[in-house]
Amino acid sequence: MLRDAALVAGKDLRIELRSKVATNQVLPFSILVLILFAFALDADRGLLSSVAAGLFWVTVLFSGLLAIQRSFAIESGDDARDALRLSGLDGASVFLGKAAAVTVQLLALEVLLAVGAVVLYDVSLTGAALLTATCLLATAGIAAAGVIYGAVAAGLRVRETLLPLLLLPVLAPVLLAAARASEAALGATSADGWPWVRLLAVFSAVYLAFGVAAFGPLLEEA
Repeated sequence: MLRDAALVAGKDLRIELRSKVATNQVLPFSILVLILFAFALDADRGLLSSVAAGLFWVTVLFSGLLAIQRSFAIESGDDARDALRLSGLDGASVFLGKAAAVTVQLLALEVLLAVGAVVLYDVSLTGAALLTATCLLATAGIAAAGVIYGAVAAGLRVRETLLPLLLLPVLAPVLLAAARASEAALGATSADGWPWVRLLAVFSAVYLAFGVAAFGPLLEEA
């Protein structure tokens, strides 16, 4: 299963590298969102620093929607989705591969956004281990839930507008926990963030387990 998942992830990542959609569209969009937040709250630098973690994860979430939609859009033409279903790959492998590809893209994006947040929002990092664990778990949860609901919306004409409506309420707990843990990592009380990290681990495990069990039937229905 892991070997097949690696094949799917490699396919998606190679397509993104060749198309350069992530670098030409998703990354500029993310940077613009960070800059707009900075301009909107520039009059109060203290407030900007205090809400930097929340703004960071809102930006990641919006960018994740673009990455997830792109993950399924690349298979919408030339009956590629039917070819994927007929390839003999297990649904769990396809799910893990697509979720891994989205996770890699978002983690790379988060590194660049973190640099932008430090520059624009005047924040300092004091809990590197806490922030790393938060990013890994939150990104895995966003990718897993996104791939599940991306498969649900993939076969519909209104998928571009339906996916955010389905996904954002589900990811609200992940966004809250990631923001709280990141606030602790950026402050002087890193110990306060680890309970939120454990909550993130629970949500990520639930989304991953559900995706492994249900993605095959969802892919067939799509």
